[in-house]
Amino acid sequence: MKTMTAGNEELDLFRDNVRRFLTDEVEPHYESWEKAGIFPKELYLALGANGLLCVDQPEEYGGSGAPFAFSMVVIEEVSRMGFLALASNLTVHSDIAAPYILHLGSEEQKRKYLPRMASGECIGAIGMTEPGAGSDLQGMKTSATADGDHFVVNGSKTFITNGQHAGVVVLATKTDPKAGAKGTTLFTVDTALPGFKRGRNLDKIGLHSADTSELFFDNLRVHQSEVLGRVGGGFGHLIDELPRERLALAISAVWHAQGALDKTIEYVTQRKAFGASIASLQNTRFELAKMKTDIEVHRAFIEKCAAQYAEGTLDPVTGAMAKLATTELEGRVTDACLQLFGGYGYMTEYPISRYWTDARIQRIYGGTSEIMKEIIARSLVGR
Repeated sequence: MKTMTAGNEELDLFRDNVRRFLTDEVEPHYESWEKAGIFPKELYLALGANGLLCVDQPEEYGGSGAPFAFSMVVIEEVSRMGFLALASNLTVHSDIAAPYILHLGSEEQKRKYLPRMASGECIGAIGMTEPGAGSDLQGMKTSATADGDHFVVNGSKTFITNGQHAGVVVLATKTDPKAGAKGTTLFTVDTALPGFKRGRNLDKIGLHSADTSELFFDNLRVHQSEVLGRVGGGFGHLIDELPRERLALAISAVWHAQGALDKTIEYVTQRKAFGASIASLQNTRFELAKMKTDIEVHRAFIEKCAAQYAEGTLDPVTGAMAKLATTELEGRVTDACLQLFGGYGYMTEYPISRYWTDARIQRIYGGTSEIMKEIIARSLVGR
């Protein structure tokens, strides 16, 4: 098994390729994409052409068939360089939507969607959150009513990453409102179907270039062959797939924090105060030492979690712990880093301001910190 262990020659070469792509194809344009509030679709085609989408997907479905660690390297480097909006979109596409289809889909569904997701021709989204149902997915209202060999879908979703560009949505619905969790069913929904409508691209305080949308379903007819997994098995399927989602978010959090620290070290060694560099002040030195130690401790934990995922042993509770710990770390580090920039840290022309603003959402999506605590607590003392 190949894990995230440093020194793996193939992994290091792949990391160099990811960095080169980001430096050449993303960095020069990122600011304009942030102002536009969306990435161009062509970016996904370029990512696909360079083998940076769905990296650990089997070759028979268009992926590279690489170990899981390679997929995570993409998220690590995108996050470290401060492109967290892109990391968010890529996580949803490559590490959430595609694995749902790979693990739960029929052969027909896999052939229909996965090769085009690996190439960037079809962008994936997850339709879970609703205006009245966030972390409590059992409260969702979007319905799918059986009608012959089809289901008729009605309802809406909100805060959907990749919503403006999505070609396929892994959609959570209620097929039996009286059955509680057992009445939830997932579908693969082709966004070209009549009855599907995209709402506005939502304004956010951070992750500006990550399109985040409302989605609407008005008597949308989806064939029964698009059921993903089992009818009524949706909630269980969600639980099964959450460890990877939360691990990916944890990895992005640690590497985003590392990127913020790198920017801060560069700044404090150059910035002068009281006739000397800020880096010579004891408070600065102690803050840097504390942040670096915090990052390395959390990095060790997520590397353990990544190894468990690669072995198929990462459980939902450990995934919740990883997500909770690392996103809280990310908040602490980006805040402390901004403080060391002083007034300049509050200016948008300094990248640290975006690290700080973008980091805030990580404690909310993918399950809030409060929900993570509840999951962990239930494993200890029950409900």
